[in-house]
Amino acid sequence: MLKIIAVALSAALFWPQFGPQPGAQAQAYPSKPIRFVIPFGAGSATDALARIAGQELEQTLGQPIITVPKPGADGALSAGEVKRAAPDGYTFLFGTNSPLAVVPNLLKEPPYNVLTDFTPVTYLGDNTFFMVVHPSLPVKSIAELVAFAKASPTPVNYATGNTYAFVSMAMFAKNNGIKLEAVRYKSEPDAMTDLLSGRVPLMNGTATSTLPQVKAGKLRALSTSFPERSPLMPELPSLVEAGQTAFPIGPWFALVGPAGLPPEIVATMNKAMAAALAKPSVVEAMQRHGFIPKSSTPEYLTTYMKDQLGVWKTALKDAGIDPQ
Repeated sequence: MLKIIAVALSAALFWPQFGPQPGAQAQAYPSKPIRFVIPFGAGSATDALARIAGQELEQTLGQPIITVPKPGADGALSAGEVKRAAPDGYTFLFGTNSPLAVVPNLLKEPPYNVLTDFTPVTYLGDNTFFMVVHPSLPVKSIAELVAFAKASPTPVNYATGNTYAFVSMAMFAKNNGIKLEAVRYKSEPDAMTDLLSGRVPLMNGTATSTLPQVKAGKLRALSTSFPERSPLMPELPSLVEAGQTAFPIGPWFALVGPAGLPPEIVATMNKAMAAALAKPSVVEAMQRHGFIPKSSTPEYLTTYMKDQLGVWKTALKDAGIDPQ
């Protein structure tokens, strides 16, 4: 009888480490690699930034962060994959304004609802773009670009691998009364190939893609596409200094998971990402790509995405871009 009681007591003492206990899931997470699905291809700014953040998160979370490029449909393919993923904390969208604010306004029947099909985790920051041209285009300033386009008997083609470049250049054309025609690519590295060859002479592109080529003399930079100058090229005028109206839109990044992501997983990833984005080495690495990291609470991101859906809806209308 004593032996039976002793065995039962032993089982009772050790049972809690195996049974479901409050907080056990949070303590166990993560227990396997985490996937960051990105809306653009390998070599894009999104890819570079996701890898920088992922390397730091691996140290904090103790698990590999796998970057999974899923380019196409302005980021809708990547967002759709995350929407369909299990809400277990092992698949996130390292997303941008393209899938999270533009696609819902660009399509008459978007494949997801940003506000109900995803769980906001944290804002990630803002990116920097530069207006660049192939050297074969005889312009050295924004004013000269506008004059050239006005005198051209045909529209000037511009390459775009993301929705910010697409919409901002459409707004630029409308603001200046010129004709530009978008040549759209799945991802910016694809667009860069044709820009460097001269097939397409103009692009509003990320620092990741454009600045190495500018410094190598293969492209010519005209301005930033923002009201401020960039420390990456301080001698280059801002869009406003070049005599243009500031765009009411901007390229931003955010981390979201599938709908129904448990709060403890959201909290774990939010805390880890906030620490990563605040680390000096990560900040420096991201700033070399023209990215300004900035984390947030999930609640802030929810409000921000709601606001941006309205901002981009207005921007598309003002640019003369109708939902397809």
